Amino acid sequence: MTAGRSAARLGPAERAEALERMAAQELDVVVVGGGVVGAGIALDAVTRGLDVALVEARDFASGTSSRSSKLIHGGLRYLEQLNFELVREALQERALLLQRIAPHLVRPVPFLFPMTHYGWERPYVGAGVALYDTLGFATGVTRGVPGHRHLSRARALRLAPALKKSAFTGAVQYWDAQVDDARYVMTLLRTAATYSAYIAPRAQVVGFLREGERVTGVRVRDLESGHDFEVRARQVVNATGVWTDDIQELVGGRGQIHVRASKGIHLVVPRDRIHSLTGIILRTEKSVLFVIPWGRHWIIGTTDTEWTLDKSHPAASRADIDYLLDHVNAVLSVPLTRDDVEGVYAGLRPLLSGESDETSKLSREHVVAHPVPGLVMIAGGKYTTYRVMAKDAVDAVAHGLDQRVPRSCTDRVPLVGAEGYQALWNSRYRIAQSSGLHVARIEHLLQRYGSLIDEVLELIERDPSLGRPLSGADDYLRAEIVYAASHEGARHLNDVLTRRTRISIETFHRGLAVAQEAAELLAEPLGWDGEQVKREVEYYTKRVEAERRSQEQDSDQEADAIRLGAPEIVPVVAPEHT
Repeated sequence: MTAGRSAARLGPAERAEALERMAAQELDVVVVGGGVVGAGIALDAVTRGLDVALVEARDFASGTSSRSSKLIHGGLRYLEQLNFELVREALQERALLLQRIAPHLVRPVPFLFPMTHYGWERPYVGAGVALYDTLGFATGVTRGVPGHRHLSRARALRLAPALKKSAFTGAVQYWDAQVDDARYVMTLLRTAATYSAYIAPRAQVVGFLREGERVTGVRVRDLESGHDFEVRARQVVNATGVWTDDIQELVGGRGQIHVRASKGIHLVVPRDRIHSLTGIILRTEKSVLFVIPWGRHWIIGTTDTEWTLDKSHPAASRADIDYLLDHVNAVLSVPLTRDDVEGVYAGLRPLLSGESDETSKLSREHVVAHPVPGLVMIAGGKYTTYRVMAKDAVDAVAHGLDQRVPRSCTDRVPLVGAEGYQALWNSRYRIAQSSGLHVARIEHLLQRYGSLIDEVLELIERDPSLGRPLSGADDYLRAEIVYAASHEGARHLNDVLTRRTRISIETFHRGLAVAQEAAELLAEPLGWDGEQVKREVEYYTKRVEAERRSQEQDSDQEADAIRLGAPEIVPVVAPEHT
């Protein structure tokens, strides 16, 4: 962010203004899809001087981009596939994110790789991890994480006493990075809006505008009001992930990109259930399994199975949950049970369709296509390399515009909250003293908002009751709920409990115990009356109940049928085919 530029808000008034402005002029580019790739494209395009709008049918990051393993990593397993270039690219992005682009949101995390064989395995794994470290050096940027180290079984057990002694022979410890994926996407979008992009959630593309063969814009429905309008643009970018083929159908059938969805599920368990000072990575028969530190919790994942059912709400079945528990329990001295599971979430990877029948073998690389004049499509890839994907997509946009467009500069554009973060972190005890909050609270806020912490503290200064924690989810302050609606684009209770915070997966009650309090806090910034508060709580409750019941089912089909029984607070509409 440039000096003196304050971060844009994504509140209700700003959304209304964005919708009005995008309807009133011809833009250079309109981006369809508010996940990490769409958000990255909006930021890349606007920082190249283009007029940009982004529309998202649901909430920001409500699909794949809030349901990942929350890792920024090169993909150690891709080395075994000899995909060195993909790993190198991802590790260079990791270094940029850690040190320059988002040091307040992306942080290093250690992993222990237990080995199960004597002799050959240590030099084999050691060589792979050494290569991983070497590939992590980016041009002009240091790696950003410590190097790997070899450990005996005894030393590994000191770091991870939870491991079963008989389950491994020794270990290698290495470092990667992690991020709150949904929060990162929202911050990307706030940064794009700060540079004058028009950003709107709950705005669904229902058709395309055409002049002969050329796509000249999109028809959009404001799902909150039901109002339809046109957004004219010289280029349209489809960045809808697993919905890529659906959007392609709106412009006349299947195109050059075909996407298959692979389901990955994750479990969240309390930190005290696994006694370890480090994350753990395990080899499985198909892929790898991570045990990832996550605040006062562990995230355990993931699976990799084909999914052909509902894309909006992929459901985790009993079989999925048991698969993860069985695999992690194979190395734990005190096994986990289903009663230890606080939260479960399922996401879909948008994999480029190939000749393999197994989704675990499909490509994680991305493809950009220009199927018809005026339309750019991008699919594939992985979260860590979103910025490279965005650059490639905007390069394609630039090719379609008959003007000179500057090169991408997002490798040098910090996200809002990044500038000044380290100085504030160093001053956290002083901030705690002046704000009256405990230093642990200040650390929590700094790691979520960075230098935007002042905006949250202002809310508390105006209303001291917002400085209290939520009853039933005391990791979060009441001010964070209000801020989610006033500054971060949240429109509904589910947006706040599932994505702006992680209460829905970090508590055994899955957010039900705080739903009423949170909805009442959202009422003022979102202009709700008592009836709407009641409706929001009711819909959230039904969603949680449906998810819990779906997780008791044996098959994907049964789990999907039950999960779809919960109504949408704002349903998307059937798009119009042109």
